[in-house]
Amino acid sequence: MSVAPQHVLQVRDKIELSDIERRIFDRLLASLRHFNLQTQVRVAGGWVRDKLLAKDCYDIDIALDNMMGTEFAHKVKEYLVSIGEGKDVRGDGKIKSNPDRSKHLETATMRWFDMQIDFVNLRSEEYIENSRIPSKQSFGTPEEDACRRDLTINSLFYNIHTDSVEDYTKRGISDLKSGRIVTPLPPKATFLDDPLRVLRAIRFGVRFEFTLDEDLKVAAACDDVKDALAAKVSKERIGKEVDLMISGNQAVKAMTHICDLTLFWNVFSLPPVFKPAIPDGCERLCVAYLDTAWNLIHLLKESTFKVPVVNYIIVDSLKQKGEDAKMVLDLHRASHKFLSLIPCLASNEDLQPDDVDWMRGLIDDVSIASRVRVQTGFLLREIKDLWRVALLVSILLHPIGINDTEDESSQLHKRRDLFNTVESSIIKLGLDKVWEVKPLISGEDIMNVLQLKEGPLVKEWKEKSMAWQLVDPSRTTEECIDWLREVNSKRVKLE
Repeated sequence: MSVAPQHVLQVRDKIELSDIERRIFDRLLASLRHFNLQTQVRVAGGWVRDKLLAKDCYDIDIALDNMMGTEFAHKVKEYLVSIGEGKDVRGDGKIKSNPDRSKHLETATMRWFDMQIDFVNLRSEEYIENSRIPSKQSFGTPEEDACRRDLTINSLFYNIHTDSVEDYTKRGISDLKSGRIVTPLPPKATFLDDPLRVLRAIRFGVRFEFTLDEDLKVAAACDDVKDALAAKVSKERIGKEVDLMISGNQAVKAMTHICDLTLFWNVFSLPPVFKPAIPDGCERLCVAYLDTAWNLIHLLKESTFKVPVVNYIIVDSLKQKGEDAKMVLDLHRASHKFLSLIPCLASNEDLQPDDVDWMRGLIDDVSIASRVRVQTGFLLREIKDLWRVALLVSILLHPIGINDTEDESSQLHKRRDLFNTVESSIIKLGLDKVWEVKPLISGEDIMNVLQLKEGPLVKEWKEKSMAWQLVDPSRTTEECIDWLREVNSKRVKLE
């Protein structure tokens, strides 16, 4: 079962080669003639798709019908050297295997005129039950190679001998024109062979704004495929696909597809034991927050942001870097601190935050009028360049006095205005680069004036002196030393 396509794309009838592409293909054909090779050379996959859509592509996959990729790459390099063009090629056809790009066969690669050229033979594949890596590979026909690919739009070939596009699935071009995401073979079998194709289908669908085939969606949501995704695909590879989705311009739509296909908890898996229990519909709430954040970012015309997820999901479910997880946790902590400061920074009145437990002891000696400045300064010194991201998350969580008559657009504009007001207030306070401000005194100065040994008390006084410094940025080192001596004198008298 399928639904009518949403739109019809303009797809070229013929591929138009750039001068560099023409030169590369001419040299490939010349290499065949030079060595008297009876080999058919085709370009496969993404390059063909993108050229038909009039998009630039700098990654060319060369498919060979009866020759290994590394052998042909060495022949090409040898020919180029013989005609004095060897200097134009970087790399020596080194063999690589790259499962992360769904290239499980060793592939020869070279950099040629700033184009990435990969060489591999046409192949047919067989998979074993618990792995997405083919257990058996052999030379295949163009039709077998096309049918083993993930999607029909990625199964097209360009034959450089005939300068023509070849569509062995008989529907690659029509699916491209109608904007459809379809698998060459029955979708369940395609996904069970390599479950990562489910996420690739979603990613390509949102990237080109194509419609997912109904049979494909049914297969993607079935328990067998979800179990295979958990058993056969590494967390690292899932994480990379998610990162590519989030990095694109349709992150919300990608996450909506993941949610609609009931894949959310397969992708963003949780620890075996966790408390409290996740409420029903939590995944929809996550997507809703992402949608609001995405719309707010575009309304603010700011840089691209990623909406953070919890530490476990980043490190364990998606196998991303530890520093990414730390950054996310820092953002969450900072956003909750921002919540208490937003009313003060957004108001023209001299308000004080309700909850400042994270500043207890540091602002006791700071005047009430200067406390918001000091608190904001410390927060920005903690989060640095990411303060606008933390503020964005806080704005999403902050109550904005919505009434029943306001639509989503009005609510969004309220949040936009609140963000701009707080941002402007921080800039007017001169705090937008406050983390670059160097302390007026060092730990050694503090130890000398207060007659302390190195330890926790020195760290505490360094923070207090920074709070004193933030009250008035025009203060000098000498004034800070005098302040320390005065504080020390009072401390001695009290003792």
